[in-house]
Amino acid sequence: MKFLMAPLVGLALILPAAAPARPVAPAKATAAKSKSKPKAKAKPKVAAEAPPPVIPSPAAQRVINWVMGDHDNRGLPWAVVDKVNATIFLFAPDGKPLAAEPVLIGIMPGDDASPGVGTKTLASLGPAEKTTPAGRYLAKFGLPVAGERVLWVDYATSVALHPIPKDAGAKEKRRQRMLSPTPDDNRITFGCINVPQAFYTRQLRPTFRKKGGYVYILPDTKTLEQVFPRLHTQVAG
Repeated sequence: MKFLMAPLVGLALILPAAAPARPVAPAKATAAKSKSKPKAKAKPKVAAEAPPPVIPSPAAQRVINWVMGDHDNRGLPWAVVDKVNATIFLFAPDGKPLAAEPVLIGIMPGDDASPGVGTKTLASLGPAEKTTPAGRYLAKFGLPVAGERVLWVDYATSVALHPIPKDAGAKEKRRQRMLSPTPDDNRITFGCINVPQAFYTRQLRPTFRKKGGYVYILPDTKTLEQVFPRLHTQVAG
């Protein structure tokens, strides 16, 4: 209101004083008001602490070291999916870490896809067929599912990497499972790998969009060497 004060002062010098519209408050009341307690200062906001970094498991670190050491990603972006710990690690083509996020995976443990599973409907899959197969895959965006393109990890077995489906049943509580602090409840999909929507939109999709990339899915029943034979040349760390 400072910009209004100068004109008002000028008017007070020109116009005669007018009678007040209401009685002036006694001086005592004014004094009492001036002794009122000052308002407490607002406490400074404390910045939220950043979540601790996700450290790869020894098995995931072995695969990461192998891919980086041998340049097995062939100049493409790549990701490592640790099924046991329900985590995905995303890397740039040069091996720079980009993100680490929780994932949801197939209901049943198992590292092999059932024969013919890619030709079946979701409703016709048996419990033992709802696995996320392990291995090294050249993943690319492809044909749309429910009107939206997805990153196909293995098109032949219908294993894709995408956010939680919008039509996922409420009883499955996929979002709550993904946000839980442990991987114990992250087995809920039919075999696909579900990732957080923000991670998929802002990091995974832009990184893999042009040429695709490699996805390394760690086993949960086999050994690393069975799934990734080239690891025989690596010393376990």
